[in-house]
Amino acid sequence: MLRLGAVQTLMIVKKVDFGVYLGEQINASMDERVLLPKKQVPEGASEGDELEVFLYRDSSDRLISTVTRPLITIGEVACLEVAEVGKIGAFLNWGLEKDLFLPFKEQTRKVQPGDKVLVALYIDKSDRLCATMKLYHYLKTSSPYNIGDTVKGTVYEISGNFGVFVAVDGQFSGLIPKKEAQGEYQTGDELTLRVTEVKEDGKLTLSARAKAYMQMDEDAENVFSVIEEFAGVLPFDDKAAPEVIQREFGLSKAAFKRAVGHLLKAEKIQLKDGKIWIRKEQ
Repeated sequence: MLRLGAVQTLMIVKKVDFGVYLGEQINASMDERVLLPKKQVPEGASEGDELEVFLYRDSSDRLISTVTRPLITIGEVACLEVAEVGKIGAFLNWGLEKDLFLPFKEQTRKVQPGDKVLVALYIDKSDRLCATMKLYHYLKTSSPYNIGDTVKGTVYEISGNFGVFVAVDGQFSGLIPKKEAQGEYQTGDELTLRVTEVKEDGKLTLSARAKAYMQMDEDAENVFSVIEEFAGVLPFDDKAAPEVIQREFGLSKAAFKRAVGHLLKAEKIQLKDGKIWIRKEQ
């Protein structure tokens, strides 16, 4: 069976002036053959020889083969460069003469020529190869990582309900949960993260923050700096609503309470009248 978007080993079943026809067997019917253009045919190739080729569609939407292996095939995720942007979408350089189409509806952010985007390859309803930046269903769940490991990943989608979706190593499924997604994130960001959970299905739960005891010093310094910006008196204490703490500090309530506790122990601040004060001797 000829598989669009895949690399296959096929046999030369017929030579013609403009190339050779390939099939899975020497007596393949016309419906089971695909053309390899003459300029792609290796010198000295004969009927019966086997060639490894990639199947795609040419500018006239005809199934065709090439001995050039593209930068991405069906089932893979790859980082490709935007060649141009048109009225219906973008076109990516994937190593073949005809650029790969990235429809607007498959983009998770607006792209520009020269951008590098992480995409998967899929076959659309018209039986054409296209790219998508919506990678959730294309990423692997069999990563080699364990809880506590440090990993690198690319942000590919941001959800107000779930958090920040990350492609770890560009191929494994990861998520920074909403409650952990402190700060500003953008699609395409390259992050260094910590694995906090490996779910039963293999997906990774991630955090941009170090372990609590390692993060606390940094958080305490940030909290102290913000109090200084409030002229030394924060108009709320560690009982404030999580939304207020997130807005002012970019921290979860638990992390904020740990930071405040750290500053209290160091006698840098004091709690009074529902506010946090920098101690005068500071």
